[in-house]
Amino acid sequence: MNFLDEYQKWLKSDIADDNTKKELTSIENNLEEIKERFSKHLEFGTGGLRGIIGAGTNRMNKYVVQRATQGIANYICLHAQQDGKKRGVAIAYDCRHFSDEFAFEAASVLVANGINAFLFESLRPTPELSFAVRHLGCIAGINITASHNPANYNGYKVYWEDGGQIPPIVSDSMLEMINKVEMFSPKVLDKEWVFKSGLLTTIGEDVDSAYLKAVSQQTINKAAEGCSKDYKLVYTPLHGAGNILVRKALKNAGFNNVFVVPEQELPNGAFPTVHSPNPEEKDSFELAISLAKKKEADLIIGTDPDGDRVGVVVRDNNGEYAALSGNQVGALLTHYILTERKANGILPKNAAIISTIVSTKMVDAICKQLDVKLFKTLTGFKFFGELILSFERTNDYQFIFGFEESYGYLAGTHARDKDAVVASMLIAEMAAYYDKTGKTLFNMMGDLYEKYGVFAEKTISITMEGIDGVAKMKNLMCKLRDNPPEGIGDFRVLAIRDYKKGVRYTPKKDELNKLDLATSDVLYFELSDGIDIAVRPSGTEPKIKFYFLAEGQTHKKTNHLLENTINAVNNYLDGFI
Repeated sequence: MNFLDEYQKWLKSDIADDNTKKELTSIENNLEEIKERFSKHLEFGTGGLRGIIGAGTNRMNKYVVQRATQGIANYICLHAQQDGKKRGVAIAYDCRHFSDEFAFEAASVLVANGINAFLFESLRPTPELSFAVRHLGCIAGINITASHNPANYNGYKVYWEDGGQIPPIVSDSMLEMINKVEMFSPKVLDKEWVFKSGLLTTIGEDVDSAYLKAVSQQTINKAAEGCSKDYKLVYTPLHGAGNILVRKALKNAGFNNVFVVPEQELPNGAFPTVHSPNPEEKDSFELAISLAKKKEADLIIGTDPDGDRVGVVVRDNNGEYAALSGNQVGALLTHYILTERKANGILPKNAAIISTIVSTKMVDAICKQLDVKLFKTLTGFKFFGELILSFERTNDYQFIFGFEESYGYLAGTHARDKDAVVASMLIAEMAAYYDKTGKTLFNMMGDLYEKYGVFAEKTISITMEGIDGVAKMKNLMCKLRDNPPEGIGDFRVLAIRDYKKGVRYTPKKDELNKLDLATSDVLYFELSDGIDIAVRPSGTEPKIKFYFLAEGQTHKKTNHLLENTINAVNNYLDGFI
């Protein structure tokens, strides 16, 4: 598309509002900015759109939301027809700038196309939207959120009738329909007519109650109920959508001493108290740690803006507050859930755990020792949802728990996406139970290392904004794919898994075997000395991610291996990371 022609089209449009045109006029002398905004349409990544808020085809704004929703409406009308229109679409949104407006715009387009819309009365966490799709019997769901991205971002996630993010067979066809929709052409109704249509239903407390009931059913250890009453913990929603439901879930589980960070309690899309509203970063817990010190709490839980990821900070052996990684929390929860279910006689014989190819290999050792089937997927809970659905259809396995290293966890099948509400409840239950035995989660992590071996992981994300950034990421992946190294530093490359081509091969490109996972732009290098490296451009952020995984007999040796690997890769890529 010609970006200057598209820019002029927006300026001259009778539909674009005055604020949009004023914003575009302010950049009329900035050719590079115009190119960034109009050289392409904002792309669908892992399940939907995500981008910087602003005017333009490559930005998040109400016109881009309308266009995407019109494509989805066209898909529903063509493929699901009257049944799909009647079943309708559930819509949720988080605390970000314009989230409520974008959610209503989506509802307006659906209603204008004769499709029922079920719109939450106020912001809700992402997992509740996943739950609501199946609870209400909807054909699809839309969630307006940019997860843990910075404040200038927003996004648009699409779910299908099973409550999971749209599967490839649907997303590919849906994307074709979206691409056929001309900008400013979607059917849209004025607010008054949306309410008069009879096709818009406001949802709220009834769905909340049903969702929380499903969450509470995931409690495991009856013995832990007596532990939670006096256990103290600090919680921060980081200005996001998790506040009310996380606190209710904790209260339902018997936790009476939950101290909420007051400065971060209320929704605020500017996220004024943190550099980034990301529970993966310990800096976002500064206020929570200060409160925990005052209250003498051993556990801190923080959820991201849309309530699907959760971070954990605990006391270490010196009484200081240390952040646990997503891999560590995933391993702790896997071990706790499986061992306590087994002890309570509620672990089914066909139990299944799901993790990802880039998550800690400690979970492999745990599942092997407990004789539980482990499934590995590509990154993204959409793949978890697909597996859970297949389990339900065949009855071969029963999903118990799943996690990915990027702080996403799910127990139970009430949702088909990451669920920080149920994860927060189980993390608190686990911590309170171990507390009665005189151990913190930090101590328990040490016990797992002693039992299963020392595993160390590190993820390095390189932000590459803009069109040039996308090109650089593609060039790097091409370099690694077309000319794979036989060695990196002192480490030999034993095999390469190319998930884009679906094959595993040697550095000389001799094929070893086919891969049975979905196609994705991921390269996975198996190195000597028990080292693994994966490289993946993010599907939701302007980043390329490097995953380093090591295992060894001691922390010192394993961490040394990990650092040597990172340095070797950095040298091989001429200081790229």
